Amino acid sequence: WLVIDRKVYDVSEFADRHPGGRRVISHYAGQDATDAFVAFHNDKALVKKYLKSLQIGELAPDQPSSESNKKESLLEDFRELRCDIEKKGLLKPNYMFFFLIFLHLLVLDVSSWLVVWYFGISSVPFFAGIALFTIAQTQMSWFQHDLGHCSVFRKPKWNRLMQIVVINIMKGLPACWWNHLHNQHHAKPNCFRKDPDLNMHPLLFSLGKTLSMEVSRGIFGE
Repeated sequence: WLVIDRKVYDVSEFADRHPGGRRVISHYAGQDATDAFVAFHNDKALVKKYLKSLQIGELAPDQPSSESNKKESLLEDFRELRCDIEKKGLLKPNYMFFFLIFLHLLVLDVSSWLVVWYFGISSVPFFAGIALFTIAQTQMSWFQHDLGHCSVFRKPKWNRLMQIVVINIMKGLPACWWNHLHNQHHAKPNCFRKDPDLNMHPLLFSLGKTLSMEVSRGIFGE
């Protein structure tokens, strides 16, 4: 069960059909998922039609929707800021900007191979090609990141298609793998055992008193 706009939904069976995967929605089991729902779904009117059949009740008027460890004032400030950003149109994409980004990625990538092909594999052209290729690959990572967030085109399907071109074809990585991990990251950022970005070797680093304690418990037990 989870809460969206003070309405309670049973997503036990729906979780397996959830387009974003079962894991990302299960991270909010027993919690208020309102802000995550708003952030992840572009066409909220369409999604809410599917929610109607899953609703099983509403919270009582005197019952808080957020967990006790969350500051209500901070949540209200965040929601007000998001509304202000949307009203100002700051989330609307600049198509010319992204077109130029993609164009310069192609130029860098092709140039890296042409340098080696034309000048040979002696030290200078070899390392020049590596530099161009590294810059292109790094910039591709950020571009496909924006596509994964559906921030480039208005329609999600066009973002997904272009993301496949960039990450699958140009970088050789599966878009579905990246989206699966990155959606969880944004659903529960920096939450140990839920954010995949923290699922690295625990001895590498752990920042902050709370996270360090959680990591140590995971390794050595209580």
